[in-house]
Amino acid sequence: MSKQPYRIALITDSTSDLPQNLRDEYCIYVAPLYLLWGNEQYRDGVDITAEEFYERLPRSTIHPTTSQPTPGDFMNLLEQAKRDGAEEAVIITISDKLSGTYDSALQVAEMVDIPVHVFDSRSVSMGLGFQVLAAARARDAGGDAQAMLAAAENVRQHINIIFTVDTLEYLHRGGRIGGAAKLIGTALQLKPQLIMSAESGVIEAGAKVRTRKKALESVFTAFVEKLNGHRNLHITVLHVCAQEEAEQLAKRLQDQYHVDELIITSTSPVIGAHAGPGTVGVVGYAEVE
Repeated sequence: MSKQPYRIALITDSTSDLPQNLRDEYCIYVAPLYLLWGNEQYRDGVDITAEEFYERLPRSTIHPTTSQPTPGDFMNLLEQAKRDGAEEAVIITISDKLSGTYDSALQVAEMVDIPVHVFDSRSVSMGLGFQVLAAARARDAGGDAQAMLAAAENVRQHINIIFTVDTLEYLHRGGRIGGAAKLIGTALQLKPQLIMSAESGVIEAGAKVRTRKKALESVFTAFVEKLNGHRNLHITVLHVCAQEEAEQLAKRLQDQYHVDELIITSTSPVIGAHAGPGTVGVVGYAEVE
């Protein structure tokens, strides 16, 4: 990847769900997580695309598992960044309550000859992605590594992630259900509202509903309540094989609120393996001076 020479490299992982155009625009290095499917291993978004993954998932009798990038993967990215002119690096990862990615990055930070700052987003998907973008924009504004970390921290404190899954089965299988585990005893066919807690870094249970329409409405309503009339909004509508519903939700948000940045994106296969087809969510924050 051709990169302009930044003195401070910015690295994240593939669960950030950053669209490729933003990765390129801000010269963001991405460490892919791994999908383990039987005896096969795929790098998330590299060896298997989201389209290929979601086409295969419902037909497979084997449920894929996931694994974090190795310290060697981060080492390779840091060496590449150094060749590209970096003298320092900031690494922002998926919540350490959901993955060992943060630990892999910490290990490497002690092994290289440039300063490396590792930051736990306590989030996932564009909850992580927006923190990375904030750090990138702080760097573009002339900020040093501490300014980049402060920008990420500001977003981490204000980010909201609210989503619904078509079934709890995938979260249950993958062991990433967190505080929503209490819903399992009621019914896997629930269409619950789920919240990614920025405080705990795990998934918590929200409203319980039993129809798809009510689930999508609950996501919209709960997210709007979190906005509390704020402006300067940065919002992503994310989905797993639910493009039409995601677009409808995005249009509704754009029509009713002043949204500075609106992104619609499919989640990475690693997230999809845990959330399952039919997942729709809203991620966002309001800029706070």
